[in-house]
Amino acid sequence: MNRSTLIRLTCALTCLAALPLNGCKVGDSDDDDLDGSFHEDDASTPADAAVDASDPGNNEDAGDDDEDSGADPGDEDGGIEPPTPFMPESVAPTDALIESLQVPSGFELNVYRRELGHARMLITHGDHVYLTRPMQGDVLRLIDDDADGVAESHLVVASKLPGVHGIAFNGTTVFLATPTSVYTATVDASGAFSTPAAIITDLPDGAQHPNRTLGIGPDSKLYISVGSSCNACAETNVEHATLLRAELDGSARTTYASGLRNTIGFEWHPTTGALWGMDHGTDWLGDDVPPEELNRLEAGENYGWPYCYADQQIDPIMGDPPDTTKEAYCAMTAAPELTVQAHGAPIAFTFYDGASFPQTHRQSAFIALRGSWNRTEATGYKIVRLIFNDVGEPVEFDDFVTGFLIENGTAQFARLAGVAVAPDGALLFSDDENGVVYRVQATP
Repeated sequence: MNRSTLIRLTCALTCLAALPLNGCKVGDSDDDDLDGSFHEDDASTPADAAVDASDPGNNEDAGDDDEDSGADPGDEDGGIEPPTPFMPESVAPTDALIESLQVPSGFELNVYRRELGHARMLITHGDHVYLTRPMQGDVLRLIDDDADGVAESHLVVASKLPGVHGIAFNGTTVFLATPTSVYTATVDASGAFSTPAAIITDLPDGAQHPNRTLGIGPDSKLYISVGSSCNACAETNVEHATLLRAELDGSARTTYASGLRNTIGFEWHPTTGALWGMDHGTDWLGDDVPPEELNRLEAGENYGWPYCYADQQIDPIMGDPPDTTKEAYCAMTAAPELTVQAHGAPIAFTFYDGASFPQTHRQSAFIALRGSWNRTEATGYKIVRLIFNDVGEPVEFDDFVTGFLIENGTAQFARLAGVAVAPDGALLFSDDENGVVYRVQATP
């Protein structure tokens, strides 16, 4: 049995074991819905994925680095030879390793808080810092009472929410997202939450990408990112692989943008109001394709997945969409503004709105690249800065925090996830594998 056949069988068994409601099937290269259940945003192996995908509180997307693209990557008709899966060894973040991390001149890094478990999305509200923990099913408030840049304690402010991931604020209301539901609670002056109450209970099933993220737009609407159910397939639920928009009470839900395989991180530019987001590309098309995409997210646009990627390039594995060809379909889709290395796995995306970083960094965005598991040479495992020009257009990505990938790329000591600007203007980011939140501040 060759490697491609083994990959294909693993995908099929994983799909049948973990995603029985998705209607996945095994077929030849014309079958669009053969999928696996792990993706670059997951530290699991294919064997683990059958277990992970059924657990909404497990890693990134119950396997956000999925296994197969819809056909045998090594079939002659597909013409794609997949990369050999390679996941750098995970090692503990010792003090010596942390001291070896690199930040630009004029900045310094410290540990903000340790031993936090599945530390995912970070957000600040007023003077308070919050962290969601999907595996623990709760939300923490991280407390730095003496304002020394190190949180000395934390409190649970919401619990009994399996898979809770997305978090957003609108005034004194907090919004929380689990794989299929959105909840709201009231926030008091101390930072405590009231008991969350559900306003949405029928989001698409979690499947391969269950981690929902939330945002409150300048239009005072609620935005909900819903990833695809698979690596590459023709979705049967029109709300999979989309960005949804609803009223703040959860009503009047519509599809804002589609063709988005898994846009976990998105946010509005603080000056122009344009909505930007990073999307994950399909797996098993090669080490360098498709790239991860920076998209300008606009109402009614289709961003191409699963039939095309990057600058309207046609996916070689997928069959034609209903009633048209891939060529015709892709010509009508929106291309990304910028791209980054395939399989880096962008997670959180936040614009810097603090006052302590240099003027050159104001209105830049910061993005967590969680890191690859299935590329021949590992990539990601870092925080990058997305530079915008004076008129609010993206220019380039630049490394901001590096050094988590060690031993010539064969080991790592962080899978990065959340990013937020602290009340004092420092940048916070989380490592969900080791339960650490880091802090970067500008030096005087």
